[in-house]
Amino acid sequence: TLTYCRCFTSQTHHEANQSGWHFVLSSNNSVFNCSLSFSLKNCTIESSEEITEVLCQSRHIYLNLQGLCKFERAEILRLSHNKLTNLTDQTFQGLDQLRSLYLHFNRISRVSPHAFQSMTNLHRVDLHQNFIYNFKDVATLFQLPNIEHVSIGENNIPSFDSDDLPLNTTKVKSLVLEHNPIRKFSLKRDIFSFLRSIDLFRSTRYIEFDVVNKTFLRSLTEISLGGFYMSIDAYNDMLHYTSLQKITLTALNKDNKSSIIQSACSVPTLKSLRVEYSLLNHIDDHMLSSCSNLTELSFYQANLKEMSEQSLKSLTQIRYLGLDVNYLPKVPVTIRGLSTLETLDLSVNYIRELNCLDFVNLTNLKTLSLRKNQIAKVEKCVFQESHSLNRLDMGGNMIHSLDYAFAIKMSRLDTLILSDNSEHLQIKHGDFSTLSSLRVLELHSGTYNLSPEGAFKGLDHLKILTLSINIFTKKLFEGLSQLENLHLHLSFIWNMRDSQNEEPPFSGLPNLKYLSLKLYGQYAVTPRPDMLKGLNILQSFTADNFFHASIHPDTFKHTPKLLHLTIINGDISVLLPELFEPIPNLQRLDLSSNTFRTLDFLANLKALLRLKVIGNQLSVMNDTLFQTLPALRYLDLTNNPISCECSNVGFKQWVLTNNQTQVINGHQYKCAFPVSQQRHRFLDFDTSSCWIDVGFICFTSSSSLILLVLVVCFVFHFLRFQLVYAYYLFLAHLYDKRKKRGDGHLYDAFISFNVHDEDWVYNEMLPVLEGEQGWRLCLHHRDFEPGKAIVENITDAIYGSRKTICVISRHYLQSEWCSREIQMASVRLFDEKKDVLILVFLEDIPTWQLSPYYQMRRVVKKRTYLSWPQAARHKGVFWQKLNQALNDDNNPNDDKHLIIEPEEDHYK
Repeated sequence: TLTYCRCFTSQTHHEANQSGWHFVLSSNNSVFNCSLSFSLKNCTIESSEEITEVLCQSRHIYLNLQGLCKFERAEILRLSHNKLTNLTDQTFQGLDQLRSLYLHFNRISRVSPHAFQSMTNLHRVDLHQNFIYNFKDVATLFQLPNIEHVSIGENNIPSFDSDDLPLNTTKVKSLVLEHNPIRKFSLKRDIFSFLRSIDLFRSTRYIEFDVVNKTFLRSLTEISLGGFYMSIDAYNDMLHYTSLQKITLTALNKDNKSSIIQSACSVPTLKSLRVEYSLLNHIDDHMLSSCSNLTELSFYQANLKEMSEQSLKSLTQIRYLGLDVNYLPKVPVTIRGLSTLETLDLSVNYIRELNCLDFVNLTNLKTLSLRKNQIAKVEKCVFQESHSLNRLDMGGNMIHSLDYAFAIKMSRLDTLILSDNSEHLQIKHGDFSTLSSLRVLELHSGTYNLSPEGAFKGLDHLKILTLSINIFTKKLFEGLSQLENLHLHLSFIWNMRDSQNEEPPFSGLPNLKYLSLKLYGQYAVTPRPDMLKGLNILQSFTADNFFHASIHPDTFKHTPKLLHLTIINGDISVLLPELFEPIPNLQRLDLSSNTFRTLDFLANLKALLRLKVIGNQLSVMNDTLFQTLPALRYLDLTNNPISCECSNVGFKQWVLTNNQTQVINGHQYKCAFPVSQQRHRFLDFDTSSCWIDVGFICFTSSSSLILLVLVVCFVFHFLRFQLVYAYYLFLAHLYDKRKKRGDGHLYDAFISFNVHDEDWVYNEMLPVLEGEQGWRLCLHHRDFEPGKAIVENITDAIYGSRKTICVISRHYLQSEWCSREIQMASVRLFDEKKDVLILVFLEDIPTWQLSPYYQMRRVVKKRTYLSWPQAARHKGVFWQKLNQALNDDNNPNDDKHLIIEPEEDHYK
């Protein structure tokens, strides 16, 4: 059912409804556009291939000089029982396809002269029970080219005058003016040449019926009068039109009842007379004496208590006789012998017993209703001559036993209704054995019927059976192989699993298409998984108070053609998705009055059109679920504790924006919690705090990304050397932790140098340190282990030597591996507090050139070192100091072993 309407103007998308309600109205995937800004709250669309009907009745709609939603394809619009007051020129603008408009029970008092002008296809308008005071306000209705039915009853129109109609003719066929204070009906022009029916019931106590020429109403076939005082002559003036075929007389008083009825029956063309809501009490032999031409006669709620034996003898052509809702204590004798009678309605009377002669000679009687009387017993002879009877309704009586009342041959009986009789209607074997043509049998009641095995034997053509039982036996449905529709009302404890080894309960009904199971009271059923086995063509299944707690996933394994499924009043909280796998073509699903908290198990029901989950425990709805139901057109979640929290934002947005699924009563959904929102409607709650500003996030993200790129470029351009140094320093720390618990020293010193400086190392350093002084040195080309990672070789060499001698030159500073070697040694120097690092500068390098190498610069600034250029004239002292440094294991903060102090300004 459609709940919301999106309104559009020709230029912009206009959000309808200033109060914040949005409505989407669609049919067959088309969106009905709306004009201006009026919104219909919680309307419903019923659409079929033939017609589209918009239901907006009883929605508290009011309309004040605004436009009405323009349902371009709507053919029927129901706006009754609302609060509409004014109909403007724009109210119905655009409703070109509308054929029927229902506006009864509103507060309409003003109608614009052009309100209906654009509705050229309009056939029917109902303005019943409003506040219209002037007939001229609705005169334009009669000008519409296709208008046929106009109802303006129960308003305040004081007169009807053809001079108020600015036209020469109208196509109106039916006109309802009942319950208006009309004192004069004046027809001076021939404008109603098509008028067939007019209703003037209870217009006023005194009315002047002024028709200048009776030929002006030459097409009139039906008239309704009554409820006001008129003389017989006035009645004659109103009733005697040569074309009248049906007259309805309402609220006749005791004084003139016979005369008025006889006056009506004297119309030679009359075929149907209906007298209702009157005080007749008694019909004598003369009241209907002039009604010989009648084929239909009805005394509905006429306070009839008695009819004389000859009161109907003149009705030689009667086919329908209605005596329903009266006080008749028995079947009137006068109906006997009405050989032409086809339908007799005696429902809602006080008939206590049926006599064997009550329906004698009614040889053409096809339909008989004795519903809601006080009949307790039916004798076998009652229907002995009712050979033509097609439908018999004896429901709502006090019958406790049939006693073979239908043992006589009633070969044409198609429908037999015995529902709602005595608490325990006893059905015996053979009660229906002669009803071979019976197609519909209704035996349900508030409790149960006692039905023995084989009670329905002989009903070979039975298609529909409604039955209340207190016990189930496997032979209950014996002989009903053609049954298509079964409604079972159960009043007993039924444990199907006790008969697990027997055939499933409905396996003998292979043609069953519709099955309904309703469990009464506190009784319980224990279903078996294969309870529906054998129902291969079942299309509809209803379980009312039948399943509880859960349903076995194999329950519908044997019903692949199931289209409609109803599981209500079951106190079920969860179902397995596997339950619906065998029924992929399911179109309608009703899970009302259970305790479901989620509907996620319904995902992927591709063919589902209608879903009702009324009165459950749904609070948070997963909006993505409905995206897995592509065919869904109708959704009803009424009476669920919907949460007005951010968890339901997606569902609210889906309700407001989807143009396919109608959400029944969506406008009326109330917030269950939080407590602060309980008086608010679900579609009213503010979701602004729940939304993340995507635009702001995109702006922030893109700005941050651009800033990051700029920072990275800046850092790479200006600080790339520092970054490289930091990277290698991190690796040094990492390897330092691994080597802290390493083996003892294998070498006295590890020599770290660049390949460009190897001549100095081999020609100057090695002969002195190894040849003269006897130190064991570690050189990478000589002592590194082949096949091992270079980083591990460097680490092993540094941690396997007491000292590390760094031979520093400009080439050394530009070498990646030399940088790593000095970083590793620096870690030992500063983190282990060991004097392991000896710096030997082969060149004079200014301090600013050391700036990318923070650790080296730190060492140079804090400690003294050996400089080969400064010791060129005192080489012996240089090698002596180097030897001293190799011998010294003092604290690294102790500078006593170094002999050459740099000039302060040289490295600044």
